[in-house]
Order: sequence, then structure tokens, then C-alpha cells
Amino acid sequence: MKEIFVDLGTDSYNITIDNGILNQVGTLISKVITPRKAIVVTDNIVAPLYGKIVLDSLSECRFDVKLVSLALGEEQKTLSKAEELYEHLFDHEMDRKSLIVALGGGVLGDLAGFVAATFMRGIPFVQIPTTLLAHVDSSIGGKVAVNHPRGKNMIGCFYQPKAVFIDTDTLRTLPKAEITAGMVEVMKYGMIKDADFFEYIDKHLPEILALDPDALEEIIYNSCKTKASVVELDETEQGVRAILNYGHTIGHALEALTSYKKYRHGDAVAMGMIYVSKIARAMNLADDTVLKRQESLFLKLGLSLKDTELNPHDIVSKLYQDKKTIAGKLRFVLPTRIGNVIIDDSVSDKTILNALTE
Repeated sequence: MKEIFVDLGTDSYNITIDNGILNQVGTLISKVITPRKAIVVTDNIVAPLYGKIVLDSLSECRFDVKLVSLALGEEQKTLSKAEELYEHLFDHEMDRKSLIVALGGGVLGDLAGFVAATFMRGIPFVQIPTTLLAHVDSSIGGKVAVNHPRGKNMIGCFYQPKAVFIDTDTLRTLPKAEITAGMVEVMKYGMIKDADFFEYIDKHLPEILALDPDALEEIIYNSCKTKASVVELDETEQGVRAILNYGHTIGHALEALTSYKKYRHGDAVAMGMIYVSKIARAMNLADDTVLKRQESLFLKLGLSLKDTELNPHDIVSKLYQDKKTIAGKLRFVLPTRIGNVIIDDSVSDKTILNALTE
């Protein structure tokens, strides 16, 4: 078992990483939160796999718990779905001390966290992520939100969980495509802050994709540790935390323009990373090696390197609706070398279009 302490003052919490800990979550959560009314929010894929295990573990520790299973997909991460969940909270007579447990992937965690943040102006919640992407990214840092037709995660807030419990065994029931999509976020951490970690990923990719327990623990622990360190420096993204958006600005535009139905989040971010690397190369911020090393890894994962259907001008227009746009200026996270990025708001529309059409 490995633990990472996320130091955020009164909002601090632990990330616990181990294999086979789902049937212990009741005991683990009760060390953080006194047993009380609780709802486990999950989806119709995860519920039959892990719902009963978590429900029984909480019940055995005297939580008055109910399981709520939602039909979910990125396109359903909406205010109307949040309203549906509020109804379940009222039905279970939840109060300001009650607990929400988010059991599932990133979409589920974002939605359940948003509901926890807004119900009665905020009730406690715990993250139990079940996908690689959620393990290393969305479950950590307190960004909770729902989507709007005009942009991803446009309605949300910063609201930290009370704890995060990562059971690496949950990856064994995950489709291969979800593993590869999650690996994009893992690679992101190597690109933005840790060249040695990038090298580790490149060298051990076969073991990682074969779900070797040691390799999985290594990449999840290092990814979480890097994200935690950035969040500690800038919890509400006033500055340095923006580097975690590497590849996401264009990636989010691709998702929104395709109504969140064509691309998995990781697939879209991978293309975003390639596009911003081309932009950095065009601006003489990075050499060709930075682009080629990422392309090589993405091809090994079987991922696409560019979108071939959307109009590049539509992509640029969608970028200006991104919440990171300040005073009409786009903010990009651009690589300078493997393991380092900068935040830049001087990229011209022409340079973006050239990268999108190259």
C-alpha cells in the first residue's frame, strides 16, 4: 500500500494506492469520516462489477448506505443528470453531514463531486476511481464539473474529496481502449515535469499494457504524486496548475465539436498534445525530438495523431470558448523539451491553423 498526502491545509487528504482494497473501503473511509448516511454513486457498467463489494463494506461499518446507478457517458455529464442525482439525495434524506462516494470513472467522479459540492452548499465526498484516467487525473485535485453543449466542464467548481482510494485491480476489468486512453494522461505527467518518468513509460510500456502489478503501481503512484505536487502549489489554477492542461485545450475543443461521442477524453488529449507540440516547434520553442517521441508512444498505443474530419477553422473558433481564455487571448501549454512546458498566450490563429492542417 502506498499513500500520498495532498497538503491543502484544512482541505488536505490522502490518496491510498493498493491492489484488492475495495472490500476494505468501509473500514478505510470510517477512519476519515464517522459512519453516517451515505450514497454510493456509480454507473451501470461499474455497478455489477464492484457495487455490492463497496456497499457491503460500508454497511458492515455502520454506514446507512444506498447505491445509485446512473447511465453515463461524457455526453450525459449535464445539469439534468445532476438534477436526477439530487432527487436520489432527497429520497435518502441526506443532510449536510451525509457522504457521497463516487465509484467509477472520470465522468462519474466529476458529476458526483459537482453534486456533492452544490447540495446544501457542500457535503463530504470520497473518490473511488475505477479507470486508469480517473486513477491518475480526474479523482485528484478537486475539479468537479458538468458539461454544456458549448464547452466541456464549463459549469463547476473546486471542491476537494475527503479521501481517494485507488484499487489497481479494477483495471483488470477495463477495456483495452480505456487503458490506452488513460495512458495519455500518464504520459502527460512525464511531459510536463518528469523526463525520467517519460523514459520509464517508454521502456516499460509492454509491462504496463500487460497490467503488470508493479508497473501499474509505479505509473499510478508517480502520476498522482506529480499531480498532487502541482495542486498543492496552485489549488484553484491561478498560475502553475494550468500546466496540467497540457493537450487539453485543443482536446476539449475536439470533444465538444463532436458532441462528446466520437473521441474518448484520452484520445482527444493525445491529438491535442501533438498539435501543441507542432505549435511549439513552429515557434522555435521545441525541436523535432519532442514531437517525434510523443508520436512514437502514441502509435505504440494505437492512437490517432490528428483529426481528419473537423474543419480547422471550427476548431479555432471553439478554442475561444474555452474557460482558460482570458480577455480574448488563448492560453496554451507548450512543451520546450521532454519534462518541461511553459504557459503561453501569444500563439496566433495562423500558427494554430498551420498545426491543425499540417
